[in-house]
Amino acid sequence: MANLPLAALSIAVFVYLPPYFAGHLGVGMGLVGAAWGFVRMIDIPVDVGLALMMDRTRTGLGRYRPWMVAGAPILMLALYKLFMAPHGFGAAYLIGWLLVMYLGNCIVYLSMSAWGATLATLYHERSRLFGAITALGVVGALAVLLIPILGQTFHRTNAQSVQAMGWFIIALVPLTVGLAALRTPERVNPDVERKGAALADYLALLVKPDLIRLFLAQMALTLGPGWMSAIYLFFFTSARGFSVQQASILLAVYILAGLPGALGTAALARRIGKHRTLMVTTTAFSLGLFAILAIPNDRNLLAALPVMLWSGSMASGFGLMVQAMLADVGDEVRLTQGKERTSLLYALNALASKIAAAFSILLTFPLLEKLGFNPAEGAVNSAAALNNLTIAFIGGPILFVMLGGACVIGWRLDATRHGEIRGALDERDARLRAAEALS
Repeated sequence: MANLPLAALSIAVFVYLPPYFAGHLGVGMGLVGAAWGFVRMIDIPVDVGLALMMDRTRTGLGRYRPWMVAGAPILMLALYKLFMAPHGFGAAYLIGWLLVMYLGNCIVYLSMSAWGATLATLYHERSRLFGAITALGVVGALAVLLIPILGQTFHRTNAQSVQAMGWFIIALVPLTVGLAALRTPERVNPDVERKGAALADYLALLVKPDLIRLFLAQMALTLGPGWMSAIYLFFFTSARGFSVQQASILLAVYILAGLPGALGTAALARRIGKHRTLMVTTTAFSLGLFAILAIPNDRNLLAALPVMLWSGSMASGFGLMVQAMLADVGDEVRLTQGKERTSLLYALNALASKIAAAFSILLTFPLLEKLGFNPAEGAVNSAAALNNLTIAFIGGPILFVMLGGACVIGWRLDATRHGEIRGALDERDARLRAAEALS
């Protein structure tokens, strides 16, 4: 359930909030891009520190449940300050509240991901579980997208719709986190008692080939769609002539396609394996993205629908497969090190997302400014500026998504190998729990 507001937040914050700041509140594009990039880079140590504390937590309420509950109010406060920001605010205000937002988001995300990895222990179970989590995220993203789509019907301005998005997510956070905390079981895996091995274990993780490959894949697969998200509204409204409402409808179609896409990706992974499925979806996404060039700039929604459906269904499998593969690596790490490192693994992988997300705005906004694109409401851009916008919108994502798929070529942690790991883990856990019961 917690993925509902997180997915809604990703759409509102990355697609709508930067243009809202730059176009309505009078904040320069350079400042917006620099602030996002700066924040995503300086909060990197926070993820690792939180993960280390999470993996060492053992309470009567569980290991990850208390953290998820604690992260909710932090996230809610930051969202209020960002979506209700005053006109013409400065860099300190933006950087400060972005930091608080990412702190709350990180706590909820890491606890949710690590908790989910402990709920499903079998290779194919994880494809189904993370497929369901992704599907819930689609629902949350679609729900928040309805706000700007319906906004014009009720004579709401674009700025009012963005603010309404903020209120919607703020209300969704305590509801979904509360339901997850009250109704989801949590099993705390036992640790093997070892002394003096922590530092060596952590260093071993940093050079573990499988984790490096997933780190690079996550970075590329975040930067590709993130690049698109950062300039999505600019492209569809300025280069293709759609209204904000029409662009929001197309984005809703893109996200809606993620629902069958996530379920289809999970099903395909059960047949051909997770890493092969990731390579298939990244290649299919990149080939389909070229079709955006065929979309006429005459506000023809029907002509754009097939492209958005195809791209959305393929993109939904990126994070799903990486998350499920990371859970498998987590089992392997716990078998060899004897300690729970799941939160740390997801934190390390989240670093890749943060770095990529930082660069998606840090690179695209200043780049468009250098290329002569003016994002101000009512601005008239030259044909050259619009052509540059189109090339940037398509070229960047294709390059990075294909690199992401290439990172898992030759992946060896398949269903057979994972079955062996789980068998050894289950046997050892049974012995440890029996020993705890006798002590």
